[in-house]
Amino acid sequence: MQLSGDSGRDRAYQYLRGTVLSDPAVSGTFINEQVVATEVGISRTPVREALLMLAAEDLVQLVPHRGAFVAPLPGREIAELMQARGVIECWAASTSLAADAAPVEAMTSVLEQQRAIVAQGDAKAFIELDSQFHALLVAAGGNSVLGRLYENLRSKHVLLGVVALQRSATRRQDVLAEHQAIVDGLAGGDPAAAEKAILSHLGTTGSVLMQG
Repeated sequence: MQLSGDSGRDRAYQYLRGTVLSDPAVSGTFINEQVVATEVGISRTPVREALLMLAAEDLVQLVPHRGAFVAPLPGREIAELMQARGVIECWAASTSLAADAAPVEAMTSVLEQQRAIVAQGDAKAFIELDSQFHALLVAAGGNSVLGRLYENLRSKHVLLGVVALQRSATRRQDVLAEHQAIVDGLAGGDPAAAEKAILSHLGTTGSVLMQG
């Protein structure tokens, strides 16, 4: 298959992953190729190619004669995503602590940014910072393969995070407290405490999502 210019395809891919697929309103709908092409400033061909890439990552479903469908995440997949994140993040916590490389300062900085924007009510911005917070920990583990696997979960991470905020009026403050517990475990050099905080945080998020 001959591809269009990488720049157009990649721009469409980044737009779809970063903006469209992280929007809860898009769940359960078909993506309008022309709207995406107009927003990105390209033709529909690179948009289609970007959708093929996303389908290969199981982020959209290609339906003949209909286009790309964004299927709602079933409860089982939500639970499995949280479990996968827990495995990777707990590994990163113990590994980074053993190497004296836990990114406590960087994670604290992101946590402070989250605190600063709580009053703004911008769910997407809050969860983008949430994603950065966790990605810093995973990167500190030093395993590029696990890092790429984790990055592939990012758009679903953001989507589910935004949905969780919409379903619980106290979720922002709860997230801040849960993130602080993770930082405290890392800062104290206590892998057991850090892992307990990580699993508690992910478990609570999963519970909020399942309530919907």
